[in-house]
Amino acid sequence: MTLRVVVADDQALVRTGFRMIIDARDDLEVVGEASDGREAVRLTRELAPDVVLMDVRMPVVDGIEATRQIAECGSRARVLVLTTWDVDAHVVAALRAGASGFLLKDMRPTELVDAIRLTARGDALLAPAVLSRVLDRFLRTTPDPAPPPSLKDLSGREREVLTLIGQALSNAEIAGRLRLSEATVKNHVTAVLRKLGLRDRVQAVVAAYDHGLVRPRRP
Repeated sequence: MTLRVVVADDQALVRTGFRMIIDARDDLEVVGEASDGREAVRLTRELAPDVVLMDVRMPVVDGIEATRQIAECGSRARVLVLTTWDVDAHVVAALRAGASGFLLKDMRPTELVDAIRLTARGDALLAPAVLSRVLDRFLRTTPDPAPPPSLKDLSGREREVLTLIGQALSNAEIAGRLRLSEATVKNHVTAVLRKLGLRDRVQAVVAAYDHGLVRPRRP
């Protein structure tokens, strides 16, 4: 199956470079290019891509707001945010808005295509420990988000699982900690994502922090 990609960046040369890299792979195809966030949202609705490469800084509508609109419109597309700094505070805002990960613009071509494939499968692009470090650093200095969806629909066990996801534990590690089978943990993770309306494990880590189940470590 060919994975469909929309590239959103206000620089035409950057879009062309990404298209050349992506279209050179048999299993990937660029189906649309957007020069601003509004166009990225429109193309995502019209073309139903699997993955959107989204630059943070774009005119008309920025990448963070465009990501939020894509998440809220019910699209199944997963968003990878493009940034020039791996410690950019905008990364956290983008993850909160619904992005599934972020990429540096100076990545190698192989890293780009691998990231697209991983994200399309629903796998975690960011190692949980890396994501936790990013959140630790910026949630100490950024304003609190809007109140997240209530946890009242989660069972006690599901809250435990969400907390451990936020602590960067894998399903196998959670299973060992709670003395459950990995299959049972997987079911709990699926239930947590469904009940909280989260797209993937990255979003679950962000939710655990935003709900206060995990606190940023002091510097």
